[in-house]
Amino acid sequence: MGKSTGFMEYKRVDENSASVKDRIKTFNEFHRHLSEEDRRQQASRCMDCGVPMCQSAIKLKGMVTGCPLHNLIPEWNDEIYKGHYEHALSRLLKTSNFPEFTGRVCPALCEKACICGTVEDSVTIHNNELFLIEKGFEEGYMKPRIPLVRSGKKVAVIGSGPAGLAVADQLNHRGHSVTVYEKDDRVGGLLMYGIPNMKLQKEVIIRRQKLMESEGVVFKTSVDVGKDIKASELLKQFDAVVLCCGAKNPRPLAAADMKNTNGIYYAVDFLKSTTKAIIGSGALLQDKVTLSSAKENSYISAKDKNVVIVGGGDTGNDCVGTCIRHGCKSVTQIEMMPCPPTVRAASNPWPEWPKVLKTDYGQEEAIGVFGSDPRIYETTIKEVIAKNGKLLAVKTVKVKFDNGKLVEVPGTENTIKCDLLLIAAGFIGCQEYVAKDFGVALSNRNTVSTADPDLYNTNVKKVFTAGDMHRGQSLVVWAIAEGRACAKEVDEYLMGYSNM
Repeated sequence: MGKSTGFMEYKRVDENSASVKDRIKTFNEFHRHLSEEDRRQQASRCMDCGVPMCQSAIKLKGMVTGCPLHNLIPEWNDEIYKGHYEHALSRLLKTSNFPEFTGRVCPALCEKACICGTVEDSVTIHNNELFLIEKGFEEGYMKPRIPLVRSGKKVAVIGSGPAGLAVADQLNHRGHSVTVYEKDDRVGGLLMYGIPNMKLQKEVIIRRQKLMESEGVVFKTSVDVGKDIKASELLKQFDAVVLCCGAKNPRPLAAADMKNTNGIYYAVDFLKSTTKAIIGSGALLQDKVTLSSAKENSYISAKDKNVVIVGGGDTGNDCVGTCIRHGCKSVTQIEMMPCPPTVRAASNPWPEWPKVLKTDYGQEEAIGVFGSDPRIYETTIKEVIAKNGKLLAVKTVKVKFDNGKLVEVPGTENTIKCDLLLIAAGFIGCQEYVAKDFGVALSNRNTVSTADPDLYNTNVKKVFTAGDMHRGQSLVVWAIAEGRACAKEVDEYLMGYSNM
């Protein structure tokens, strides 16, 4: 696919980012897109490899490479190269509901499995995908697809994150009448309030919501199912219910007394407060999205504070970038695991997921502002130091794995000034009250149980589940994949068969 010699003629060209100095002044997305001609050249690098691992989602040594949605990547790369954008988009939308989300926030499992990456840099699949969907909206290809026939069946989806949106989108296009319940004031789940605006501008979510509404999906926000409306009522009103409430139970930090110490927050609460302040101030409607017009004390501020972040993953990185935009005094990111190598180890060959060091946008910005990488590896917080309930510092200690057990390294304690401590240590399953109200069984990982990991029906008749609430904390692309698979299972339940 693509130009037969493209991978030999052209080098990989990534989209440029605005300079650190400029981009930290706002919460706007900061990537500068390639010209149309350059994008077609990048698509031409697709190799017609015969066995496209990019779309395989193959699991090796417990980790997946290749797209979980099984996107038809070589096909639409070929069409991009030829300038057939509308047809290319039709092939992308055949497997992917929301390329505008995955094209921004997905870690590109597809590119890690790209065969071109074994001899050169991999194809820019991630950016090609985003180009396609944005071109689709720009050129008017993304028109409402309203079902010609309705089935008469009604489905309630609880939660409007990527899994819930995918379930709703699929079932609505099948002809079922779908109502989505969201406990927050806006649609999107962690897409809206967990991912910062500079990584996923909120207008993108609003644009998709409006399209889905024009196609017939009903969204009911600020409705906390299990509290504002009971499961028994929904089960009477609807022919099927799908639970997509996410895995929103944050993992606590043993050393932190959050109840009696001011200045300690979970990362998701910190990030949510910033986004709500931006929206509440009307900044989304401005060319430059900032917190300058946000009300004082309307969000958790890192301004002029020494910030310590526990967790080296994507959420921790998002906290770093957000704190820098607040104007923090310093930022330190603590990671329990060892620092990965900068190049693949011989024991980690392609097409396995590459276990190599990744320096993301937040760390890049910390290096640009403070002169050093904010990450400290093989470290954990041993003690939180406070006085009269006010956070002053944290005491850290080096750790290592000994026979599979994490142990402290004697004599490695260190004290770091800390005015704001953010816990980004992941999540430990769903919040239980919704599951309890519906009477669905929970696993030992505090996720909703199904008879098989690849099935979505629960122990309660006509109740299904998908996304993080089903599989545990994971990626947006996996949530969409689960939502699509769950929708097919719901359709089979409602109709006795499925053509999805």
